[in-house]
Amino acid sequence: MGALCKLVDAILLLAFVIISVAAPLFDSQTCLPESIYPALLVRMNKWYAGEYQDFLLVEKPHFSVALVWLELVFLWPLALLNVYGMLASKTWFNTTCLLFGASLSTSMAAILGEMLGSLKASDKLLMMYSPFLGFGVLALMRGLLQVPQSGKPAPTIGKGPALARKKRA
Repeated sequence: MGALCKLVDAILLLAFVIISVAAPLFDSQTCLPESIYPALLVRMNKWYAGEYQDFLLVEKPHFSVALVWLELVFLWPLALLNVYGMLASKTWFNTTCLLFGASLSTSMAAILGEMLGSLKASDKLLMMYSPFLGFGVLALMRGLLQVPQSGKPAPTIGKGPALARKKRA
């Protein structure tokens, strides 16, 4: 179980770092003016949209722009917190990971549903977006999992100071 948890954490760390970098540099170009970005980033984003035929970046449907805003306001800070929480072994990591996973899974379900339903998405584009649904589900599961700290037993229900009994006089 320990090795599996380490593998899941490594995969999630990679996903958190990718989103921490990609969200402000590339995804935000969907809803913010191009003039605030360096020309290199704008060219890279346009190359990606053309190479992968990403109609969501080209057409900018309203729901897609709203999901990018959600990513910038909610998911991006959570990705940054998750990187810190994971590397510093913070106790709140499971909670932020659960929130991140639930939000990312929901967003990706809407995006992939649009791609599959519209029949506009190429296989190449679906292969680019699909792993993020997997990252979301993995983060959701990791947030639900209680991993004991080294040297400390896993907490059990019914023990500890929270359920202390009253003393009788």
